[in-house]
Amino acid sequence: MSENKKLKIGIYELTGCAGDALLIVDCEMELLDIFSAVDVQSFLMAKSDNIDGDLDIALVEGSVSTEREVEELKDIRQRSKIVVAFGLCATVGGIQARFTEKEWAKYLKEVYGDTDITHVKAIHSKPIDAYIDVDFYLPGCPVGKDQFLNFFTRAVQGSPPERYPHPVCVTCKFNENACLLKKGLPCLGPLTADGCGSICPNHNVPCYGCWGPVEGANPTSEYYLLQEKGFDLEAIRRRMSNYSGSKLHQFFQQFTAKESK
Repeated sequence: MSENKKLKIGIYELTGCAGDALLIVDCEMELLDIFSAVDVQSFLMAKSDNIDGDLDIALVEGSVSTEREVEELKDIRQRSKIVVAFGLCATVGGIQARFTEKEWAKYLKEVYGDTDITHVKAIHSKPIDAYIDVDFYLPGCPVGKDQFLNFFTRAVQGSPPERYPHPVCVTCKFNENACLLKKGLPCLGPLTADGCGSICPNHNVPCYGCWGPVEGANPTSEYYLLQEKGFDLEAIRRRMSNYSGSKLHQFFQQFTAKESK
């Protein structure tokens, strides 16, 4: 690809731990090739001469947690041909989005009281597709190095990123692991998008769901299965909501309503 044909790419961080952006910097052996293959217009973690211009691809990390971030995100969308939700906070809201709006308001009050916050107004954390259209999703907490490099190579060649439509259980079976659910452990493999290589079950550790919900997941079945294993509603809700952000709130409302009757 010639110099004037390079893709213009921006990498942006909203509310999160910055682990996905750091993952790119940690691609030490490939970093020079990455910056040579594309025109990185904006990447605060890696360069100081950032430009807020038109982009071919914008990778957005983090959930939307302030009014200022809503405006920043809409500006990125307007300037970009393709927007990628980069990492779990951007795709489903992350751990900070696991609370309902009522719970969030309660905790905000407990922490800040009646303090008049004038610098920036906090809002209930949500994934970026709550405010803009998203073209592609790269799950993971954080995104894996191989996953990012695979996406980057495809993007440079004009191809869409690889999808992960199967649960972790598929890879887990290929790796000939004994099912941890059958051992009574709260494994989220049936609900979690594949792509990690089932690294936790490979070491006899139950899946925590850090790649986010798989397409077509059946949370009802998982809920009743964990209940049969002796876990109560709150323990199940905490486990299943850890890396599902805002995506499971409505699901658990039905069980909360039943418990309150």
